[in-house]
Amino acid sequence: MSDPDPFLDRPEETASADVTLISRGLTVTAHVEISDVSLVVVRPTGGAPGWDSAEIQPGDAVELYWVGGHEERTLTGTVNQIENGADPRWHLAVSGQAQRSQRRKAVRARVSVPVIIPWAGAQMEGKTVDLSEGGMRALMDGWGVPMDPGTPTQVSLELDDALVHLHGEIVWTSIRGAQWLMAMKFVDVPEKAADTLRRRVFQALRDERAANAG
Repeated sequence: MSDPDPFLDRPEETASADVTLISRGLTVTAHVEISDVSLVVVRPTGGAPGWDSAEIQPGDAVELYWVGGHEERTLTGTVNQIENGADPRWHLAVSGQAQRSQRRKAVRARVSVPVIIPWAGAQMEGKTVDLSEGGMRALMDGWGVPMDPGTPTQVSLELDDALVHLHGEIVWTSIRGAQWLMAMKFVDVPEKAADTLRRRVFQALRDERAANAG
């Protein structure tokens, strides 16, 4: 029997991954800096409000998710070491063979496309930070009182030189001065729109992989 493909067994260095802190139910987007058989070092780059390296302890259980080949892969592990500060890093002890992910979550990529959200009788504009067929995070030029979590709304994304109109629901909003970082999940996405979103996400993943290899 041939050895398992190492690309599918561990995330690539410089790739993007999700780290789920099991005990707290939080998922954080991270940048993979070191990827070895027994150790993966990641630099968290974003997550829901409330995640803080100071609250994460060595020994905490984690699940690591990344795109390998044409599917999402997953690996369990524990926090081995924490580097705090302005640019934190988490050392994750891992072992065993990665598995095909069973989580019901769409693959996400760093994608920046124009966004329009109707708000307060006008239009709030901004750009996505990351995107999947199931939702997005976007940096918007906000004003007034932010929408509460669970608020239904419409959203228009500029994809492939066309506007894709979707229904969504606000997950959370983080105020950053004049801008709002907003997380939204999409609701009842039409099949054609879902296909367009998937194509754009996997294009971004391919472009990122090619840039890192160059």
